Amino acid sequence: MTARVAPTNVIGLLKADYDGGETTLCKGCGHNSISSQIIDSCFEMGLRPENVIKLSGIGCSSKAPAYFLNRSHGFNTLHGRMPSVATGATIANHTLTAIGVSGDGDSGSIGLGQFIHLVRRNVPMVYIIENNGVYGLTKGQFSATADEGQKLKYAGVNEMPPLDLCLEALIADCTFVARSFSGNAKQVRSLMKAALSHKGTALLDIISPCVTFNNNPESTKSYDYGRAHQIELQEVGFVPYREEIQVEDPDADLIEVKMHDGSVIRLKKATHDPRDKGAAIDLLMKAKIEKQFITGLIYVGDPRPTLPELAKVPSTPLAHLNEAELRPSRESLAKIMADLG
Repeated sequence: MTARVAPTNVIGLLKADYDGGETTLCKGCGHNSISSQIIDSCFEMGLRPENVIKLSGIGCSSKAPAYFLNRSHGFNTLHGRMPSVATGATIANHTLTAIGVSGDGDSGSIGLGQFIHLVRRNVPMVYIIENNGVYGLTKGQFSATADEGQKLKYAGVNEMPPLDLCLEALIADCTFVARSFSGNAKQVRSLMKAALSHKGTALLDIISPCVTFNNNPESTKSYDYGRAHQIELQEVGFVPYREEIQVEDPDADLIEVKMHDGSVIRLKKATHDPRDKGAAIDLLMKAKIEKQFITGLIYVGDPRPTLPELAKVPSTPLAHLNEAELRPSRESLAKIMADLG
C-alpha cells in the first residue's frame, strides 16, 4: 500500500509549516477558528512564513499569534500599542507581510487613537479585530463595542452606545473594510485572502464570541445570535491572479473587484456595492440602529500611497542597510550645522 503524501503549496511547503503552538484559550473560543483560517489562507496563497511579521497588543485575542505561523517573527506589544510597533516594523522593512491581531478592548478602548492614526497613515498590513464585546482576559468587563443595554453577570448593564470599528476605519479613509463571523469559516477565509492581497491597511472586524463571558443568546456577539441573524451582504470568493477568472453563472448578480496584484474578489448575488463609500457608511449606520448582524465586504477603494511610499523609503529595506548607508556623512552634518548657524 502506497503511503499518502501530504500535499504541498506553490512554494513547496506543507500546511504543517504554517501551524502554531497549542492554544490555551477556552474551548470553543472564536479566536481559535480565526487562527485556523489564517493558517489556511497563508498556506493556500503560498506566503513564505519567514516573510510574515505577526503583531498583537494585550488580551485574549492578542495571544492568538502564538497559535499560527510558528516560523514567523512576532511582537506581542503593550496594551493598545500594536499600531506603533506595526508602523515602525513596516517602515524598517516594507517587504514584510504584516498581520496584526487585536481585540475590541485593545483597539476600541485604550488603543483607539493609535488605531485611527495607523489607518490614516495607511500602514500596509492586515489588521484583524477579534471582536467579542468584553474584556475576556480580565474577567468580562464591557468593552467599547459592547451593545447598549447588554447584561453581563458580573458587570451589570452597559448604558453606553457601542463603537463601530468598521465605521471608524471608513471615516479614517481605510480602503479595505470587511466584517465577518468566526462561525462562518468560508467567508472569513475568502476575506482573509483578499485582505492579504490588498495594498495598504486592510481591516477585518470579526465577531468572535467569548464562550465564557458573552455568549448569551440575546448578545449580538454570541454564536446563537450570529447563526440566527447573520445577514451576508454577498457570497465572497477570492480568485488568485495565477488562476483563470471565469464566471460560473452568467445570470448571477456579480461584482468583480480587481486587486492591485491582479487577483480578484468576486461577490456573487451582491446586495451592496462595496465600491460606494457613502453606501458603506449608510449601511453601517442602519445596521447599528437596527442591531443587524451584517457580514461581508463593506468597502474597498482605490489604493492610496502607503506610509513607506509616502516616507520615500528606499527599495532596500532600512533594516538591511549598513551603518555607513544609514548615517549622514561628516560633510552633510557640517553643512546642516552651518545652515543652522
